[in-house]
Amino acid sequence: MYSPCASFFMVCFHPPLQNKSAPKPCFFDMGIQSAKQRPLLLDQLSSSTFDLLVIGGGATGAGIALDAASRGMSVALLEKMDFAFGTSSRSTKLIHGGLRYLKQFEIKIVHEVGRERAILHRLAPHLVVSEPMLLPFVKGGTFGKFSTSLGLWVYDLLAGVSGKDRRVMLSKKKTLDREPLLREDILLGSGRYAEYRTDDARLTLENVKAAISYGATAANYVEVTGFTYDADHQINGVEAIDHLDGGSLTVKAHQVINAAGPWVDDLRKENQSMNNKHLFLSKGVHIVISHEHFPLHQSVYFDVADGRMIFAIPRGKVTYIGTTDTEYKGDKNNPRTYLEDVTYLLDAVNHQFPTVKLRLDQVESSWAGLRPLIFEQGKSASEISRKDETFRSDSGLISIAGGKLTGYRKMAEKVVNMATKTLASRLGKSWKACQTTQIPLADGVLSSEKDVSAFHKKIADQLESVGLDSYLAWYLVHMYGAQADDILIRFRKADEMTEAGLILAELAFGMEEEMVHTASDFLIRRTGRLYFDIHSVRQHAGSVIAAMARYFDWDEDRIARETQEILREVEEVSTFPSESEIVLT
Repeated sequence: MYSPCASFFMVCFHPPLQNKSAPKPCFFDMGIQSAKQRPLLLDQLSSSTFDLLVIGGGATGAGIALDAASRGMSVALLEKMDFAFGTSSRSTKLIHGGLRYLKQFEIKIVHEVGRERAILHRLAPHLVVSEPMLLPFVKGGTFGKFSTSLGLWVYDLLAGVSGKDRRVMLSKKKTLDREPLLREDILLGSGRYAEYRTDDARLTLENVKAAISYGATAANYVEVTGFTYDADHQINGVEAIDHLDGGSLTVKAHQVINAAGPWVDDLRKENQSMNNKHLFLSKGVHIVISHEHFPLHQSVYFDVADGRMIFAIPRGKVTYIGTTDTEYKGDKNNPRTYLEDVTYLLDAVNHQFPTVKLRLDQVESSWAGLRPLIFEQGKSASEISRKDETFRSDSGLISIAGGKLTGYRKMAEKVVNMATKTLASRLGKSWKACQTTQIPLADGVLSSEKDVSAFHKKIADQLESVGLDSYLAWYLVHMYGAQADDILIRFRKADEMTEAGLILAELAFGMEEEMVHTASDFLIRRTGRLYFDIHSVRQHAGSVIAAMARYFDWDEDRIARETQEILREVEEVSTFPSESEIVLT
């Protein structure tokens, strides 16, 4: 099971070509992002006093780190697990304008996030990709033709939508031409509008990497366990534990920001930084079906019987479906997908797409994520606003909670603006205004959809020339953008031009450039394979762990732990116990 593959890895970890003359910030020569440079990283954290320290390596925390660093601040970012471990790897994976919030008359949210998605598409066109979406209107449904047309028109207006992404109303016939799987007997027509598909964990990581390129110091697997205070009982740093080697450290900073998502309340207990408000955690489940079993032509956003709306989205080799919206009070580190969640989603699909007849045994994978919403008395999970709020404690801790993936950049801007005002008066310094509307993610070489399309063709030609599936080109380009070239530099030197060889080249890039420390880091958050290509995890996890064992010089105990962890992850996303049975036990 554990083939050494020594000759491959001697060339696989050969560093990519560096552009010595490139101006800073650049996306080359990022040695600090290598997993082997962790001692240097921890030394930097312990020996410096930062302008700003951010707790939480999800999308919001990463966005704050990038915003602050690009303004000229010295920044530390600490994440207790891996980057994007929590909510930011378990969302619906859409940068969307929030059509459902228009229905709830949350006009400001629709306006703001609609415009944010256009910014993110411009900054990362390979990663934030236009996704045509059908909104069917049916007999007895939530929307009629007039309300759909009017709603989508207002949506486009608020979101500043232009060109090919503007809404188009379709007849029943044209709707079925676009998506013949829809239930014909109740269908009246549809509106077609645009959402934007992404990979949330990759988006988070690219923000982390961009922040590092501007001088930020970012570390995963460093958990904040407490705060340090000055003589005036103002927070001036944190105490932390390194979960990889068990050591402890103190990190000093003039301002600390709590962007810990579902864990925000855990950190603000002693600071009362939310003015007696608290989080309401809502669980959202998504399930993954092979495209063979659910051959959806395009994405659909459709009614379900309880008045909610659900997405069905084709992605590569699969179609994924979500989401649920239920109150959650369990383990925040490990929300599970239960049989009841899966049954709810399967019933919804089978009602709207009756010919597919999906079954439980056809669900390949799943994920369950938590939305850290701000509690509102008397409202259900679906009714609570998705707006974000920012709070400052008497001891100076700034906390941010609520919000959506789509709005992470704007949330970061708001928090950093708040922090700069405090720091300016305290330190007598000044910094630039927000720069992040102009900072490309993933090196920015691909600056338009046209560039992405041309690059995709180039990568597809290269992989097809050695007999590899065209899907792999689509996957590499939309996950890594132009960085796919760095992976292929390693792959071209491999002994065998196979999918296994490509995965190991990808792993090499992850360990050298993206702080991959565990097999789960790679197979879940860097690549999304556990969710969207679980068969490749079952097939290649052994060789991934073997390669990591050689690179990090793991002993047999560590190899066994990594193996068991991947087996556990695979089982948990692909088997579905009843929630009632779990509660009883």
